[in-house]
Amino acid sequence: MRKILISINPEHVAKILSGEKKFEYRTKAAKKDVDSLIIYETTPVKRVVAEAKILEVLELTPEDLWAETKDQSGISKAFFDEYFQGRSVAYAYRLGEVKVYDSPLELSFYGIKAAPQSFIYLNA
Repeated sequence: MRKILISINPEHVAKILSGEKKFEYRTKAAKKDVDSLIIYETTPVKRVVAEAKILEVLELTPEDLWAETKDQSGISKAFFDEYFQGRSVAYAYRLGEVKVYDSPLELSFYGIKAAPQSFIYLNA
């Protein structure tokens, strides 16, 4: 079981937790097989708040990725286009069951000193 810890801003975390956002978009994806996404909510929360199962990782052109995921994207087309501007490949983690932690965790719980820019592998 391999996990990655990923930094996500509070607006998107709220949409993931509500079920409105079923995809987490990235310009890079983990090279190793991962089955869980540990969600670190950025400022002002600065805590690990939840864990989501990864059902699959999509790797497509931005146009094809939007066509496949837009109904459960939780973001606007303008935001998507800006995020992937100039990219020929776009990635999305399709999220399954989300478990919200009763008590959000500090990064130090995982032995991490600073939030990752993209993601970090966890041995959990």
